[in-house]
Amino acid sequence: MSLTVLMNAGPWLSVPPPGYGGIENVVATLVPELRKLGVRVVLASVGTSTLPVDEKISVFPDGQFHALQRPYNQVCGISQAHLGGVVRELRTRDDIDLVHDHVEAVGLATMAAMGPDAPPVLHTLHWDLAKHPELYGNLDGGERVRVNGVSAAQLARAPRALREHSVGHVHLSTPLAVGADRRPAVAKGDHLLILGRINPGKGQDLGVRLARRVGFPLVLAGPVGPYHRPEDLAAAGEEARQNPDVRFFYEQVAPYVDGDLVRWVGTVAGQERDDLLAAARATLFPLRWEEPGGTAVVESLALGTPVVAVARGCLPELIEHGRTGLLTTDEEELGDLVLAAGLLAPDECRREAVARFTPEVMAQRYADLYGRVRQPAARPLQAA
Repeated sequence: MSLTVLMNAGPWLSVPPPGYGGIENVVATLVPELRKLGVRVVLASVGTSTLPVDEKISVFPDGQFHALQRPYNQVCGISQAHLGGVVRELRTRDDIDLVHDHVEAVGLATMAAMGPDAPPVLHTLHWDLAKHPELYGNLDGGERVRVNGVSAAQLARAPRALREHSVGHVHLSTPLAVGADRRPAVAKGDHLLILGRINPGKGQDLGVRLARRVGFPLVLAGPVGPYHRPEDLAAAGEEARQNPDVRFFYEQVAPYVDGDLVRWVGTVAGQERDDLLAAARATLFPLRWEEPGGTAVVESLALGTPVVAVARGCLPELIEHGRTGLLTTDEEELGDLVLAAGLLAPDECRREAVARFTPEVMAQRYADLYGRVRQPAARPLQAA
């Protein structure tokens, strides 16, 4: 494929990220496979990004994630400054065949506002589409701007104007899925794991209460706001409570964290994260929102760990109930499912990951979408 794509990862974290970083991890997983297909990649990120690409452009020398949940008037220029750099780049060169944008809201709005002379755009929707109703409900990208979701369930909740710009969905992937069916089995421990950012939507408050009630060891792995380690949060003092995720943690989660039955270990990455996940009896997703993509879900399957979850958002698309996990619509039933999770076979989880969630599968799907987006005469574009 002879194609030059400007991959807009945004200004928040480096690519790959140092630990937690959903969108940046998606980009880091996708780009190497696209380059194997012959796609030339220009990465728009921050200066500390180390992902091998053909070119890199940046406005900020380092990630701005630390500012993300400050008051709006303190951070409103960050995404705009980054997008300004992207627009300047597009205005001064004619070799960009397509922009693949990953920046929430402002990326889509900016690309749509550039007008018909700009390159075609595929904007990937990584988040809850109930947000930004005025933007998504009135989107007009003309013939040039198209969107894709990361699950069918996510797009099903989108406003009509957004769905009319859709070319379908692409499930997320993980490098851990490559050769997962040949990976030696790992001895399972007693603990369950909730992997991800600690906030109300992820439901860690439900998880910790369930652990206390049923009596199973639970590990919480993920940041609280911008704080990646317990000692960092402790050192931040009362000022940290201005962050809504920090307040949620202190008020709804921390009273149940005793360092024994329930532990918060902060952000884990690399081999430490993989070992913790592979040894878990199951991963727990006590969701309070419509999960759009589920990166941690596919990582869990790739490491042979079944999923126990509230069946919201994309979870029914990713998990086969009774084979790779256990799903329920009743929060009260989660405790029974936790006890039954040990009956599921880790090998089935790994086989599913190999078949559906490798980076190669994701990259080929995106390569197909790039071709469709660059041929606006091909209508209708919306996929089932």
